[in-house]
Amino acid sequence: MGENEMAASKTFTGNQALRIQEPLIFEVGHNGQTGVDVPEPAAHTSRLGALGRKTPIDLPGLTEPETMRHYVRLSRQNYAIDLGLYPLGSCTMKHNPRLNEKMARLPGFGDIHPLQPLSTVPGALELMKTLSSWLLKMTDMKAVALSPKAGAQGELAGMMAIRAAIAAKGETRGTVLVPESAHGTNPATAAALGYKVEGIKARADGTVSVEAVKEKLGPHVAAIMLTNPNTCGLFEPEAAAIADAIHEAGAYFYGDGANFNAIVGKVKPGSIGVDAMHINLHKTFSTPHGGGGPGSGPVVLSERLAPFAPVPFFRGDELVERVEDAAGGEMPFGRLTAFHGQMGMYVRAMAYMMSHGSDGLKQASEDAVLSANYIKASLADLMSVAFPDRPAMHEVLFDDRFLKDTGITTLDFAKAMIDEGFHPMTMYFPLVVPGAMLIEPTESESLASLDIFIAALRDLAMAAKRGDTERFTEAPRYAPRRRLDETKGARKPVLTYEAPQPVLDAAE
Repeated sequence: MGENEMAASKTFTGNQALRIQEPLIFEVGHNGQTGVDVPEPAAHTSRLGALGRKTPIDLPGLTEPETMRHYVRLSRQNYAIDLGLYPLGSCTMKHNPRLNEKMARLPGFGDIHPLQPLSTVPGALELMKTLSSWLLKMTDMKAVALSPKAGAQGELAGMMAIRAAIAAKGETRGTVLVPESAHGTNPATAAALGYKVEGIKARADGTVSVEAVKEKLGPHVAAIMLTNPNTCGLFEPEAAAIADAIHEAGAYFYGDGANFNAIVGKVKPGSIGVDAMHINLHKTFSTPHGGGGPGSGPVVLSERLAPFAPVPFFRGDELVERVEDAAGGEMPFGRLTAFHGQMGMYVRAMAYMMSHGSDGLKQASEDAVLSANYIKASLADLMSVAFPDRPAMHEVLFDDRFLKDTGITTLDFAKAMIDEGFHPMTMYFPLVVPGAMLIEPTESESLASLDIFIAALRDLAMAAKRGDTERFTEAPRYAPRRRLDETKGARKPVLTYEAPQPVLDAAE
């Protein structure tokens, strides 16, 4: 539908059949109205003192039907993995099997409390032990800490174990090496622990050379943080040689496991020299991803770092919950979080693993890699592949060279994808590639869904090359809202709702 047709079809309400123009919740609700009856609180003396609120809280009151309808209408304006392919590179937005959800809601998993006595949750503990054994077997590592709540916290745990191991040897090493194409959490984690971060440039083919690492090594280096497969969607062919060089220098190899879903069943990180690696359960093993959580980032540790795993951890069948209960060479650096971790995420991941089995997990990795290379091969003649001479792993990286002299940017291309009914790919990341477009289809997608996605991108690429500029610069035309000024929104966010002032007519 063109702009003129849309203007001609305006209605009294502003709605167009199922396209509902939903107002802000503050505009729907009214103060003093509520869908529940709450008794007036008894007289009491506030303990907040000068910090107590001086004005009404000014939250909108809604009835139960209004509340339900508001959020259902909003959900219909949002893209989701249950609506279609979600090609965000580096994020692994795969389908979440409903079996996982059913298992996570079983009594004994879904209704337990972190403060329950351990004697009342033997099933949960058994599942944690089983999950731990599967993670260790898949990675060829010696210890695992399940407690990290996300990948970034798993990184923190692994790097804290490295710091504890260095301190135990009486050494002071203050530098961490990080490739320039790394996830942003890598240098942030190292800096948060007080380390100086030194970047390592990649070769022209997008990978890190062992020679570049050796040039940076010395007694001041504590560790390297290397993602493999890396953020360009490429396997690091010299990872084992890099590990040997790092160990020879007395340092440690932290492997960012964010992209583990590309190599499960194919490569065991411990076998190529990785000392610590976090695993994003919500990425690799298909549990809900987004909205700020819940996440889960267990960290696996090599024999060199196993003694420094944080509590709680399992010693065989025994759960060690306190640092003072450690024995036999164990030197945990402390407790990372208050409780054991995200039980629901453990159950979902375990359900995914057990329903696939070892052969199925391997096939999932192979299918993810196949999907990415299928997209690469299908678009290489129209779009510019950043690293055409290397096979892609689970994601394929394009750049903006194919848009040269068209007047169309990566952002314009992504906005046009919204009109075609697709969530855009990851844009402008990794930073080492100008105008980056990072696509990760995952193993969840059928051939039919990949083909329609590829056909849509081919059509957009051809439209850009033939000069159909307005299709891109005015996009999205058909989304619930047109293109926003994202730069202004980031620099001048409006975080407080203020009711619009009435506009008086001239006669008034």
